[in-house]
Amino acid sequence: METYIVRVNGTEFEVEVEKVGSDTAPTFSATPAAAPKPAAKPAAKKASGSGEPVVCGTAGKVFKVVAKEGDAVKSGDTVIILEAMKMEIPVVAPKDGTINSIVVKEGDSTTAGQAVAYIG
Repeated sequence: METYIVRVNGTEFEVEVEKVGSDTAPTFSATPAAAPKPAAKPAAKKASGSGEPVVCGTAGKVFKVVAKEGDAVKSGDTVIILEAMKMEIPVVAPKDGTINSIVVKEGDSTTAGQAVAYIG
């Protein structure tokens, strides 16, 4: 039996893996290694702009800024593309309007619910 420490979403688990034989799959058991430590909250990014915010649905990294300030967009148009877990995730305009400001740039990390642009 081998014991490993595995961290899942900031919580550590002590995992025991037992190899039973070459014809059978290994068995696993997991117990918390210690009381979960509260995850440190990242510093809030200051976003400035006027109008309705365009917000991320998930955390990720800005892969591409599709719209530019002053562009007219319709509800559902892609404004930013995020990369998360090797997937490209569009962040879309919540309403028709004009992009007042883009408050992120390619390569920036984002959090769920963070404003990445503002529409007027």
